[in-house]
Amino acid sequence: MMWHWGTCPSLLLRISGCFRFRHTNMAPAVPLLAVRGSAGTSLLRGPPQCEQLSAFTREGVSRCVTFSRDGTLFGCCSGNSVSVIKSLDASSVLTLDLPKTSLLEFSPLNNVLVSWQPYSKSQDSTQGEANLQLWDLQSGQLIKALYQKKVTSWCPSWSEDEKICVRSVNNELHFYENNDFNSIANKLHMQKVSDFALSPGGQPSKVAVYVPGSKGAPSFVRLYQYPVLGGPTAALANKSFFKADRVSMLWNKKASAVLVTASTEVDKTGASYYGEQTLHYLAVNGETAVVQLPKNGPIYDVAWSPTSTEFCVVFGFMPAKATVFNLKCDPVFDFGTGPRNAAYYSPQGHILVLAGFGNLRGQMEVWDMKKYKQVSKPQAPDATHFSWCPDGEHIVTATCSPRLRVSNGYKIWHYTGSLLHKVDVATGSELWEVLWQPFPDGSFPERAVKYQAAPSELGTTQALPTQAYRPPALRHLPATPSSKLHEEEPPQNMRPGVSGEKNLSKSALKNQKKREAKKAAKQQESKSEPPPDPVPVTNSQPEPSSGDPETDKKIKNLKKKLKAIEELKEQQASGRLLQKNQLEKMQKEQQLLDELDELNIGE
Repeated sequence: MMWHWGTCPSLLLRISGCFRFRHTNMAPAVPLLAVRGSAGTSLLRGPPQCEQLSAFTREGVSRCVTFSRDGTLFGCCSGNSVSVIKSLDASSVLTLDLPKTSLLEFSPLNNVLVSWQPYSKSQDSTQGEANLQLWDLQSGQLIKALYQKKVTSWCPSWSEDEKICVRSVNNELHFYENNDFNSIANKLHMQKVSDFALSPGGQPSKVAVYVPGSKGAPSFVRLYQYPVLGGPTAALANKSFFKADRVSMLWNKKASAVLVTASTEVDKTGASYYGEQTLHYLAVNGETAVVQLPKNGPIYDVAWSPTSTEFCVVFGFMPAKATVFNLKCDPVFDFGTGPRNAAYYSPQGHILVLAGFGNLRGQMEVWDMKKYKQVSKPQAPDATHFSWCPDGEHIVTATCSPRLRVSNGYKIWHYTGSLLHKVDVATGSELWEVLWQPFPDGSFPERAVKYQAAPSELGTTQALPTQAYRPPALRHLPATPSSKLHEEEPPQNMRPGVSGEKNLSKSALKNQKKREAKKAAKQQESKSEPPPDPVPVTNSQPEPSSGDPETDKKIKNLKKKLKAIEELKEQQASGRLLQKNQLEKMQKEQQLLDELDELNIGE
């Protein structure tokens, strides 16, 4: 989930309790970091100093903490009550007697506080309690109590202007308008809507809906613009596909397109432990496409750039590939292969971090997205969490429980690889969550990317180049070339025959070739002298004949295929990613040459 904060970014650390702010006349000039864990909850004044706020005190164990999207409010549940305070001066806004609350969320304009507690039944009420509650933040009155048994998709989705709110109920979507939850303004019902995603931003609002396939029928995702709902003819775009047990739908920031990752639980071919994944693109103008990924294996991560003009995909068996695509789903830049399974754009979109967390070693590759040039390569071993600070300059990595119950702690970095702050949780304690204070878009302008490491007393943890293992008996001998277990590819701007810091997109490369060809033709024309007499020019030379029309036809087809293979080789040399069927076509070159030899026709 994306967050936006109001005045200045902060990171909230939850360690074991709900906390209260003491009144202060000074607003933090840098983001706050909140840390929550078994020892309490702490607030730090963000990078680079990372000093703990003395105005903050801890009160018992915090079940949950959250910021409002603009950062002006902070809410927490201590296990006894839910409290909401102003982030600027810690003055109380609202206190509710809700001891069972496990999750909290603010509506985009801070008009509604949403609380959720686990669903339960009692002897007095077989239907159970209405466990999803909507509260008016101004008056503290209950607006509506609803039933929400599953924790997945527990919170209703609002448009940023709060004119529309939508939630899924019994395989259909219920739409409310202007926070009036006493009447359903509109419904979307077709077969079984199992998932949806409301577009970001204000009006007109769009919604992406997913309907799983059944009885041999394909699954599909459709885009609608509110309030025109229902039926294929009303859809802005429609994409159907097989092999989908579940999907994840990701809108870009401008609400112009959605990326849909379709997944199956099991790969029936047995090739992947992760099942099968495919990536689909749907735009509100009706365009749809399957994003062609040139390496087999799982899709680990998909991330939109905040500019909404490109997206990054991390995919393929390890070492995984990472590629940036444009809105035509054409590859723009290939980062080669590496130990990575996640991609994170900075809030401004000018930096991209490719990282390998979880069962990987925590290597991070920091890239300048203007030049497609690597800035740094720090390492955060055992990290289970990564997030950008809203300033676009700093990041936090953390090792949290229950994902990993040992070596809990967090680190704050500068993107140039410098480690600015490090905290290891005491033995016997656990770290549960770290959270940056969100900010509104535009609060921190984009700054020029630096390549020199920022000053730091803790230094850097740049990844060292790895060497292949050699048995002790062979280490005194000179190294000899050997076959590698895994295929390794450098980034496309570091491959032989490819120059320039930033490679051109498919269309730009095509236009460049046209200009170069036109220029070369003009130069050739100026150098050549006109012939004394006009000579008829024929477009093609007569093909040699074998005397057998059927054989000549076979020869012509073979030469046509070989010519196509030569063109594919040129495209591959220029850095273009080829599709699977194109690569298979190239592998047949020798077979075609042998067939020509059998026909006794030389090249």
